Amino acid sequence: MDQKIIDLYDDFIHGGMNRRDFLERLTAVVGSTAAATAAMSLLQSDYALAQMVPANDPRLAIEQAAYDSPKGKINGYLARPKSKGKRPAIVVIHENRGLHPHVQDVARRLAAEGFLAYAPDLLSLVGGTPASEDDALALHKKLNQDDAVVALTAAVSFLKKHPESTGKVGTVGFCFGGLMVNRLAVASRELDGGVAYYGRQVPDADVPKITAPLLLHYAENDKGVNAGIEAYEKALKANKKRYTLYMYPGTQHAFNNDTGKARYNKEAADLAWGRTLAFFKETLGAPPNAA
Repeated sequence: MDQKIIDLYDDFIHGGMNRRDFLERLTAVVGSTAAATAAMSLLQSDYALAQMVPANDPRLAIEQAAYDSPKGKINGYLARPKSKGKRPAIVVIHENRGLHPHVQDVARRLAAEGFLAYAPDLLSLVGGTPASEDDALALHKKLNQDDAVVALTAAVSFLKKHPESTGKVGTVGFCFGGLMVNRLAVASRELDGGVAYYGRQVPDADVPKITAPLLLHYAENDKGVNAGIEAYEKALKANKKRYTLYMYPGTQHAFNNDTGKARYNKEAADLAWGRTLAFFKETLGAPPNAA
């Protein structure tokens, strides 16, 4: 797909314009309403594809679980192996569309690897994730990011104390969730490791507060996010922080999200996922098998 179209969609999805303006501009680029409709089918998420690990996987126990935070009760999706045993725990942080099926699938993928995985619905702070992607995008704009960081800090504490947790807690996040990983690394001294996928960076002044090791995944064609990499990496090095950064050639923002055909890159997603699992096993400890 033409990079102009993907850039236009990224601008729309990150709040740069409303849907009507986006569709008008998309139609002007592709030449017709029919072509615009076809392009949208490739750009938008198809959550029917969010089944890399099925919700009824017999190895897993799935439940809706809530915890209390200083900002109120936060709902979430807890996935863990049915086999008993203490496990490292991971907070899975969603994109700017709330706790949708793809994020739940990511939690199940981690559970299938033996981890205790919890995906909080940060839109609980403003009413909870709606079924419509457009409604979720609109609601996300009302979310106070500082409140979200407070809620995530409480999520780390919640998993530290979970009866099936080893007490080691990491986090992984995507897009908005990637930014939240970086911010959580600043805010929480209980965090044991963070993996940010194409997440914006924190200010240089906050970097000294980071104590957890970080794994940072970036897409090559992601100008808005990548503009802050150089300064962030310089600050991480200057403050002797533990981090590893990978840039994935030829990829788009959201390359890990297999529910969006236009931007998904299986080769890069598989490579990044393998590195993510290795990072968690190293920093949190290898979990018991899920079988």
